[in-house]
Amino acid sequence: MNTKFLFVIALAFGISAFAQKKEVKAIQKAIKGGSYGEAKNLVGAAEALIGSMDDKTKDNFLLAKAQAFLGVDNKNADDLKVAAAAYNELKDTKYNAEAEAGISNVVVAMINSAIEDQNTQKYTSASTKLAEAYNYSKTDTLYLYFAASNSVNGKDYDTAIEHYNKLTELKFSGIETLFYATNVATNEEQRMPSKQERDLKVLAKTHINPREEKSESKRGEIAKNIALIYMSQGKNEKALEAMTSARSENPDDLMLIRSEANIYLEMNQLDKYKETMQEVIKKDPNNPELYYNLGVGEDKLGNSAGAIEYYEKAISLNPKYAAAYNNIGALILGGEKAIVDEMNGLGTSNADYKKYDELKEKRQGIYKDAAPYLEKALENRSDDAKGIARSLELSRTLYGIYQQLGETSKADAMKAKIETLEGGK
Repeated sequence: MNTKFLFVIALAFGISAFAQKKEVKAIQKAIKGGSYGEAKNLVGAAEALIGSMDDKTKDNFLLAKAQAFLGVDNKNADDLKVAAAAYNELKDTKYNAEAEAGISNVVVAMINSAIEDQNTQKYTSASTKLAEAYNYSKTDTLYLYFAASNSVNGKDYDTAIEHYNKLTELKFSGIETLFYATNVATNEEQRMPSKQERDLKVLAKTHINPREEKSESKRGEIAKNIALIYMSQGKNEKALEAMTSARSENPDDLMLIRSEANIYLEMNQLDKYKETMQEVIKKDPNNPELYYNLGVGEDKLGNSAGAIEYYEKAISLNPKYAAAYNNIGALILGGEKAIVDEMNGLGTSNADYKKYDELKEKRQGIYKDAAPYLEKALENRSDDAKGIARSLELSRTLYGIYQQLGETSKADAMKAKIETLEGGK
């Protein structure tokens, strides 16, 4: 009687094992036929049997499950997470190689899906997928950096801070080697995706003058973003603590020093801003942007003469610096208001008429001084939408100046330019 009972149990186990293998083969068959939806449905049915599967059958099932949920060109984050979990269970088994390759494919699919989300401004979803991609591939810290950036764009500042702090903890710099070569046909230098591609194009003689350089560190940007987020939350002390901590670890990082200066500017601590910018200039004395920024700081302090001096220095380093020309012109024109107010307050006596004429001449002097700078600003404006809008504004200002100065031909030319710019809006 006992023997017969044991035989029945053994037969039951045999039937169960056969059923398990049959379920797994059905999943494998669906995958082979490209029917991933069907394969996922079959996984659900087989999942109930996993507790009684032997190791070999379980590994075969997990591989089939992972392949079913990965699919082909699948961008569904939930499916990809299921696939990744199954592949992770297969590490250190005979399917370890398949697991490693599968995880890589999951990462690629997550990144492609995140890019689509980012392009359609679904920033929170993009951030989540990029963070998942980092979790599956811990060496690719750049994914976490882009996850943080998308969190910022999605205004999910708490998650952004979490990612940025993790990057800081990992001492992430984001520095990479960039590869360049000059296109023989266009004589323009182009950036190449990789050293291999660049070298192949040089060998093919379509490109010449290969070179490479290191990209700028992203530590400054990260520290600045952490500080700005804290500032937006009213946590100014934490903002400065974050910046000070970053600076202490990287005292010579130029981008960090510049970021610290920008934080002081945002906080309207203009003396500290100026002090920090002087430190930046010592390290990078021929950068026109630095002098331009110092000009902005001096302008905020109400020091017009100091601002103009810095803008002039920026122009000496970059004679096409449109914004610097513009700001000098604007500062000069800023002196007009006091003159107009005084003119409007005059009476009708002979002395007042004489004073009016003197003030009018002084006002025209301001126009004459400002016009050359505004003309250079207009001449060097970019052709993008923002540049065109600014050109239209400058053209209208110059048109008014030429009319006030009685320069009819210049006024007519500027009027024609305004009409052209308005027609291109």
